[in-house]
Amino acid sequence: MSVGQKITHKTQELKGRITESVGRLTRNRRLQREGRNDRVAGTMKQAGDRAKKAFKR
Repeated sequence: MSVGQKITHKTQELKGRITESVGRLTRNRRLQREGRNDRVAGTMKQAGDRAKKAFKR
């Protein structure tokens, strides 16, 4: 796992959190859903990277 990938996954999670919050504030369900999907995808990618790192040891 490179530092670039780590930053990309964290950025995707952060983008999802922001989009979800904006959707909640504007009561836009589409934005909430997109934000939740981005947040979960970023979190899952980070978890996958952590699992790869654990098995390398």
